[in-house]
Amino acid sequence: MFKFIKQYAEKMDHANIYPMISLVIFFLFFVVLLYYVKKMDKKNVEAMSNIPLDLTEESTTQNY
Repeated sequence: MFKFIKQYAEKMDHANIYPMISLVIFFLFFVVLLYYVKKMDKKNVEAMSNIPLDLTEESTTQNY
């Protein structure tokens, strides 16, 4: 399977640009995500971190 892809990619002009484009997209995604996390409101982060620990009566008394 890899031989087929390799042979196809060798015939393409400028095929070496595609890995670089994917690396840039990957890097930009995580830079934007890091910026978003740094700028989040601390109260919102605290509320989201407690979501799994907040048990309500509805979730503990369900009949299966």
